Amino acid sequence: MTRTLLRRAGSGVPATGVSAAFGTFGELLQGVLPEEDGDFLVTLPVARWAMARFTYDPDSDALRVDPPHKTKALRLAREIVQDVDRPAGGVLTIESAIPEGKGLASSSADLVATARAVANALDEPMPPRRIESHLARIEPTDGVLYPAVVAFHHRSVRLRARLGSLPPMTVVGADEGGAVDTTHFNTVPKPFTAADKREYARLLDRLTRAVARRDLAEVGRVATASARMNQVLRHKWSLEPMVEICRQVGGLGVVTGHSGTVIGILMDTAAPGAPARLAAAAYACQRLIGNVTLYSTLDFC
Repeated sequence: MTRTLLRRAGSGVPATGVSAAFGTFGELLQGVLPEEDGDFLVTLPVARWAMARFTYDPDSDALRVDPPHKTKALRLAREIVQDVDRPAGGVLTIESAIPEGKGLASSSADLVATARAVANALDEPMPPRRIESHLARIEPTDGVLYPAVVAFHHRSVRLRARLGSLPPMTVVGADEGGAVDTTHFNTVPKPFTAADKREYARLLDRLTRAVARRDLAEVGRVATASARMNQVLRHKWSLEPMVEICRQVGGLGVVTGHSGTVIGILMDTAAPGAPARLAAAAYACQRLIGNVTLYSTLDFC
């Protein structure tokens, strides 16, 4: 869950705001619906975090970020400061445990944490809709500003629906390598047919009901179906071998970074024999791909 702290000083004195935002392991579902603004995704929040600290200096007009390559976060901080008509001075520091360019919502987490940290330092309200309006000027964004599994229109940056929360799962994740520029990826035309879009609508209906019932088996089936449909857009060579490993170890399904490089097996941590199944899945994924990392999903209940 996103956490926010605030340390304020008196008027004309530097103030510091701190906030954190979680990442995701790819998406449970991502595609295009048969409607205007149909691009959407469904989040899978995991316990990986980005933290932003903003120290606002009202006596300076210089704004900088550390590390320097976090230019999108710097741009967002500048826009927020200018939007509230303050001198644009201060230092933004970002620390993140979320790998970049992999499909884990690292950039989205940076931006959401930044928006809240800057707002805290300025003592400005920053509700989700206001964050969305700022993020829409920067790039397509994941739905990590909401502490839930959500359906989110990432290109237009707006919430579609809060689906709810799921029991804890472990993702046995692996990385096929490389990195993806999400902003560029979202400019690529999607080759989905009208029939594909109707199928995405059916999958979203199934997933909505599954989350409401906390039905992990159905969640896994929908995630696998979405991963397969996404092969025409961003192919993952390991998908079908991972589906077979999932079957062998009794996993729930396969989840991918639809615009990233990660792929993983969803495991029910409360299932009988879960530790042995988890170990078997990790061993098999290591042999197939390597670069195996375990991720814990977030339960917001």
